[in-house]
Amino acid sequence: MTNLRDYIGELQQTLDYLPESVIDETVNLLHEARLEHRQVFIFGNGGSAATASHFVCDLQKNTRCEDLPNFRATGLMDMSILSALANDEGYDQIFAQQLESFIHPGDIVMAISTSGNSSNVINAVKLANRHDALTIGFTGFDGGKLGELVDIHIHVPSNNIEYVEDVHLILEHFICKELKIKANEIALRHLVLLLNPSAVPETNEVGG
Repeated sequence: MTNLRDYIGELQQTLDYLPESVIDETVNLLHEARLEHRQVFIFGNGGSAATASHFVCDLQKNTRCEDLPNFRATGLMDMSILSALANDEGYDQIFAQQLESFIHPGDIVMAISTSGNSSNVINAVKLANRHDALTIGFTGFDGGKLGELVDIHIHVPSNNIEYVEDVHLILEHFICKELKIKANEIALRHLVLLLNPSAVPETNEVGG
């Protein structure tokens, strides 16, 4: 039990140092992308691949709202295409080659890497930057090369890989929860306007 409490205590310390303003910026950016029907691509290796898949699942399903467009979220971790690209193009190209087929300016590219130094992640972000996509990096340790390349860097200040992966998943859940709240707020304002057409809306949402 002592070891568990130590683990939770150290994890809490890591959470206390998260960059809250950057996380809020990420929520707002994703919310705008949803309203403007822009694509969101998410990827990572190993445990980060699992977090990326979880992120896609929650964006597509748990943020749905009748009055708003669904998220156009895509994960780049399908085993068939990954193994084909790794075999023929090299493992360092598995994400970049997929993005090349779909990326448009203004799309969101979210890269998850505990070290920030995975070559396949770095190559994909470089390609996204060349295509004028907006890039978000989730890292740990010292942020690695990824932290220097992305437009928004969410850095988990820990050298413990378990804590970094734990926090990345917590952030995934928090971000999707906030996006659902924003969607419900818009739906509520639409309902108020429907019931009272003379009411003045607080904001002018794109695609609302």
